[in-house]
Amino acid sequence: MDYNKLADLIFADITDTVDDLEKRFPERDLPEGARVTRFAPSPTGYMHIGGLYAAMISRKLAKQSGGVFYLRIEDTDRKRELEDGVNEIINSLKKFDLGFDEGPFEGGETIYGPYKQSERKEIYQTCVKKLMQEGYAYPDFTTAEELDEIRAKQEAAKVDIGYYGEYAVGRNLTYEQIEEKLAAGEPYVVRLKSPGEAGKTVIYSDPIRGKIEMPENIMDVVLLKSDGIPTYHFAHAVDDHFMRTNLVIRGDEWLASYPLHKQLFDLCGFALPKYAHIAPIMKLEVTVDEEGEHQRKRKLSKRKDPEAAVGFYAEQGFPSVSVLEYLMTIANSNYEEWHAAHADKTIDDFTLSLKKMPVSGALFDMVKLNDVSKEMISKLTAEECYNLIMEWAKEHDENIYTFGTQDKDGFMKTINLWKMSGKKVRKDVGKWSDLRAMFGYLYTPEDELDLQYEIDEKYTPEMITEVIEEYKKDLFLDSEDWFSSMKAMGEKIGYCPNVKEYKQNPDGYKGSITDVCTIVRVAITGKQNSPDLFTIMNVIGKDKTMGRLDKFLAWVNR
Repeated sequence: MDYNKLADLIFADITDTVDDLEKRFPERDLPEGARVTRFAPSPTGYMHIGGLYAAMISRKLAKQSGGVFYLRIEDTDRKRELEDGVNEIINSLKKFDLGFDEGPFEGGETIYGPYKQSERKEIYQTCVKKLMQEGYAYPDFTTAEELDEIRAKQEAAKVDIGYYGEYAVGRNLTYEQIEEKLAAGEPYVVRLKSPGEAGKTVIYSDPIRGKIEMPENIMDVVLLKSDGIPTYHFAHAVDDHFMRTNLVIRGDEWLASYPLHKQLFDLCGFALPKYAHIAPIMKLEVTVDEEGEHQRKRKLSKRKDPEAAVGFYAEQGFPSVSVLEYLMTIANSNYEEWHAAHADKTIDDFTLSLKKMPVSGALFDMVKLNDVSKEMISKLTAEECYNLIMEWAKEHDENIYTFGTQDKDGFMKTINLWKMSGKKVRKDVGKWSDLRAMFGYLYTPEDELDLQYEIDEKYTPEMITEVIEEYKKDLFLDSEDWFSSMKAMGEKIGYCPNVKEYKQNPDGYKGSITDVCTIVRVAITGKQNSPDLFTIMNVIGKDKTMGRLDKFLAWVNR
């Protein structure tokens, strides 16, 4: 077979050479040790938390080494592509401050683009043409029915399933047969003519997993589909080379593809990037049957688990910094210890190490994420909280957004209510959606407010009525010392102003100042415990405070 003649027949329109591509996409001028990493999703679905995890690691490793982090869109599967899928990916990562240095967006295109695989067809075909010239690629006209027959034979013979060796019947066509089939308009794919041998192995030293030995690839995989578009395996090899990627972070499900990928790089004459295979994020699933409770770890599922979608965290109102902080505790086992010793520093100051990444799948713990987020929110200023809450509420909570934009001063007071207890910082809120659940009495419009009163049975309707009616005479909202005024009011109707004194002589009083405040607190918030009651009433205002007192009385005496 004259492979040069065959390559000219198949790729008559391709005039560029691989050498031309090498000049078009030169080596990057970067410092020694700088890592060029990428995030290369397909725009075929929502952003998975595992994708965010991989993107965070890839970006971190590039940035801490003075390298480049870029976005490449692998959109060769047009049937599954979602409308506006690319912008969905870009916007999802922007929300987590994971921006790209390069990519298919305004200001991101450089000489290493285009960054969409659908726009790089001639680049792939140029590389396949070279492989064909060297005898490592051939056109294959085998039909789907013939492939089924080959598979049936392999199953009967109990040998490996695939297109290889004696089963790769397309290898045996002569130039004249190929020319005849082309003239007849028969569809074809272009396959790799694998030089791999059964029984041989390849050895790889993974930065995370250490030494791995696997069988050499012997399969004649498809390089170009019948429409001339490359398969993922070949496209990624060409793109990573000409975009000068030197470190690829990917899930461990790609480990089995390493022998093929190494073979493709070697045959193309490309330097193989370093591959680091990260463990998947897992979930602990608990099932119960007649034999008892069973636990098993499984991957987070797009179908079963709402927390698998990155959008879930935005909807819930987890600050992006909280999610990244938690993911970093999964990524490196020493991060929490480092952070405890460097409380004034951020993730950007931490040096991520591939050697300290987990080998087995880490459990995604929503409880721990919430605790981490409470800690992160406690460190934000009130102004930072306000900005983040408004950004979230604009899309996810109309009432909070309206309140915050129409009365910023009042809203800032509510932030300080649940954020501070005197001079002590509170850690009650882990996500912005907690605000409605925990502090609905602050953020719900009066006409929608339905307080569930947590009132102790020891407070009779008569006691409650007396306290509320007396308090209504003067709400003390303008008082410089509201609590002292409450003590005086309570003492007037038989409640001890001093808790210690009351404990010494409980029979001498109807109750203590604590009881007075509790009754008023339940009337205003529905809860027996809340942040500073005086501030709450000043935030909602005198008229609404009076309205809630009347509503509570009506409920008590219903």
